[in-house]
Amino acid sequence: MTTLPHPGTGEPFASPVPPGTGWPADPARPRTRVARSSDDVERLAASSCSLEQLDARVTVCRACPRLVAWRESVARDKRAAFAGEPYWGRPVAAFGSTNPHGLIVGLAPAANGANRTGRMFTGDRSGEWLFASLHRVGIASQPVSKHAGDALELDGVRITSPVHCAPPDNVPTSVEKATCSTWLVRELQLLEPGLRTVVTLGGIAWTQTLGVARRLGWEVPRPAPRFGHGAEVELRTAKGRPIKLLGCYHVSQRNTQTGVLTEDMLDAVLARLHDPIL
Repeated sequence: MTTLPHPGTGEPFASPVPPGTGWPADPARPRTRVARSSDDVERLAASSCSLEQLDARVTVCRACPRLVAWRESVARDKRAAFAGEPYWGRPVAAFGSTNPHGLIVGLAPAANGANRTGRMFTGDRSGEWLFASLHRVGIASQPVSKHAGDALELDGVRITSPVHCAPPDNVPTSVEKATCSTWLVRELQLLEPGLRTVVTLGGIAWTQTLGVARRLGWEVPRPAPRFGHGAEVELRTAKGRPIKLLGCYHVSQRNTQTGVLTEDMLDAVLARLHDPIL
């Protein structure tokens, strides 16, 4: 088995990285239970007793054959610029605080970004924008995120996504979104007692988050609230707790390079993750 040195630790790893072999912040172990179908995802998500257990199970999921084949082929073939690095090549778990008051919901890992580094929004241009902004508003401990294990921390905020594998052409299918969003259902159940603000990056994340909220029995306004940058909606959990949902244009290169999303626009939304409890 060919191995290459991790860019941060220098330890050798195969691509994709087998679970429990020492990759920085890998939550899984060699015997972590693996979901191989949508039914398995339902069962293993529902039985996850903690975020740590949920994250571990997410990172070994094999329920969507097309996504498994794609993420692993990218990990083996690699982009030329990263040919000397190992690729994570597995589903990417959420990153950040384990007891957050704020949640950021993206879409899916980038093939040569988080699929390479094993950490949400790490290793690509979108992540450079996101973490720089989070640092400016006092949430990220540093403005740059290069690889897992670089000591980056988030204060009171967690980053997740409705799809945890890199999809071909950055477009997951409806079935893939439905299967993977089950992990997000359980994640929001576990986070709900302390959660007060959710920021969605892009319209798909907005729609998926509203769908998950309905699956949890939360009160969602009807007709369905429309996505927009700076859009704000109040959701209420099944126990009546208010949770603020905010829309933000995605930090895609298309948006940031064309000026659709500026640093000031991004900072203004992310700063609201500090908003006080309602």
